[in-house]
Amino acid sequence: MSNFNDTLNRYIEFTERELKQYNNYSHENRPQVKLIDAMNYSLRAGGKRIRPALVYAFCEALGGEMEMASAPACAIEMIHTFSLIHDDLPAMDNDDFRRGKPSCHKAFGEALAILAGDALSVLPFEIIADTPTLTAEQKVLIISVLANSVGRDGMIGGQVIDMENEERTDVDEENLRNMYRCKTGQLIAVSCVMGAICADADNETIRAAAEYGLRLGFAFQVIDDILDVTSTEEELGKPIGSDEAENKTTFVTLYGIEKAQQIADKATSEALEWLDAVPNNDFLKELTVTLLKRKN
Repeated sequence: MSNFNDTLNRYIEFTERELKQYNNYSHENRPQVKLIDAMNYSLRAGGKRIRPALVYAFCEALGGEMEMASAPACAIEMIHTFSLIHDDLPAMDNDDFRRGKPSCHKAFGEALAILAGDALSVLPFEIIADTPTLTAEQKVLIISVLANSVGRDGMIGGQVIDMENEERTDVDEENLRNMYRCKTGQLIAVSCVMGAICADADNETIRAAAEYGLRLGFAFQVIDDILDVTSTEEELGKPIGSDEAENKTTFVTLYGIEKAQQIADKATSEALEWLDAVPNNDFLKELTVTLLKRKN
């Protein structure tokens, strides 16, 4: 466990250091200081940094160096942060707290929060295009898979399904699985894929990374369903019981906590099977199990 924690902390610390380089003040952007403050307020608010860790872990497991993956790792955390800012808005989930402190729109107002999220949705593509550590071919492929995972067929599309489900009473398991795949699974899967691309992995390995990530993302979201019922606001750093309050159908509301846990267990086992195609996977295996057992 000590080696696992050391590696995870190394990834987190590197992510925090690198993130600070990508959204700093300058003479040119002085008029946009409030926007930069709002972006950094959410971007540097902490969090598990799981998605950047997956980028680094796949890159290193496949023979690359962590520094090669800096831009994609920070890019995915920016995308994730943009989604959280927008999710918390009154028009979406209407959450006043995120990671134990006021949500971006509570701290900066709704308009600036929207714009901060917008800015964090496009800055990732700039930093990937500009990084000197990747080839032109790697950059184009990473930008393509990242854009796909975020847009209509990915996270944003999943959010639309999620909102529509609040008005429905016929949401079934197939619908939920599709929504989770888009809303959560795609960003986790693309984190794994980008790390593999940074290490110049072959297509078969990249596919294994994607399949692993989709299953990990699905299990991650089902555990979120469970924690929304079983955890506390202090542990989660955000309000609990929000799924029920917003009339959301989840695997817990469909099947109860025990079966939801079994579904998450099965998805995790499937994710671990796909990891067999990845060498040097000890850290990734331990991370997979740790996320299944997490309490926040």
